[in-house]
Amino acid sequence: MKHKVFVLISIMLVWGLFSCATSSVAPQTKNKSHHVQDGFRNLYIEDSEKNFFDFLKMRFLGEEEWADHAKFASDVPVQDVNIAALRNPPEAMQVTWLGHAMFLIQYQGQTILTDPIFTDRASPIPFAGPKRYVRHAMDYAQLPNIDAVLISHNHYDHLDTETLERLSIKSKAQSAAIRFYVPLGLKPLLSDSGVPEQDIQEMDWWDTSQTQVLKVHALPSQHWSARGTTDRRETLWASWAVEINGRTIWFAGDTGYNDVQFKQIGQYLNAVDLALIPIGAYEPRWFMQQYHVNPSEALQIHKDINSKFSVGMHWGTFPLTAEMPLAPVNELKAQRQRARVSPDAFDVMAIGETRILKMN
Repeated sequence: MKHKVFVLISIMLVWGLFSCATSSVAPQTKNKSHHVQDGFRNLYIEDSEKNFFDFLKMRFLGEEEWADHAKFASDVPVQDVNIAALRNPPEAMQVTWLGHAMFLIQYQGQTILTDPIFTDRASPIPFAGPKRYVRHAMDYAQLPNIDAVLISHNHYDHLDTETLERLSIKSKAQSAAIRFYVPLGLKPLLSDSGVPEQDIQEMDWWDTSQTQVLKVHALPSQHWSARGTTDRRETLWASWAVEINGRTIWFAGDTGYNDVQFKQIGQYLNAVDLALIPIGAYEPRWFMQQYHVNPSEALQIHKDINSKFSVGMHWGTFPLTAEMPLAPVNELKAQRQRARVSPDAFDVMAIGETRILKMN
């Protein structure tokens, strides 16, 4: 009986990450078409009306076979983070993948952290929900001073309150506070997690925030938000671009594909030096396609935004969807060969790997 309850709780939490429930679309407000009366909407798809029972039907009665991620965890490359490299970064841009959508990017004295989650579960409770099936690559207490944190949306695998609390403590201990950049509606959640309100920059799509060194742009993505069953799309989701000394970094967060918004981003940014693009959490395709790109669509985003070098993320960390842990990597390789895209243009990293980017 206890096992059945645990399974049900886990399923409900996974549904909380990937469900497609919809709210009614009200007339446009604030002259921004992605704003609706009760929150936000996607512009280039009709948001799905699938509910929790549709998810159960798909998960247990569908024809798709779901991978046992923990069984194949050893397939995912993981290495210890080189702490010395983090403490003494070069002048060139340096990027470290910490798993899922969490990257540490260091350039010109600035350190940026994306969608941090230091805990073992992508869940509001410690004993159920998607559990990290590979080890952490470092003790996060050893992270260097952080200048900015980018948060793409409020799903539990991208926004973790315990992690926010730890970062808030770290921010107070640093010589300069961490600046948190979040989409509209997330400021109260961060504030409740101990982040001082003055350190939170809440932004809408196409907003720009400028500091002495960083220029941060909140940009569109095709996704949704929720942390429960009754708050669908009440807060915004976003991708992020950061400009530092003439170089541009783009962090996709979580997204499906459309052939409009990413081309707009490409035109807006002109060129991207480093793009962090999801390649996993896409099966079964008929259920996930609207909100999660597959490797082929990730390659198309890479082209649309004019990225010079892209790294595939959102795989090999949490058991969220049906595909095997290495399926996104293998499919990316196959699609890259078909599209004649070099690994020097779009590649993957080991969890814990630090890479120095060569830029023209």
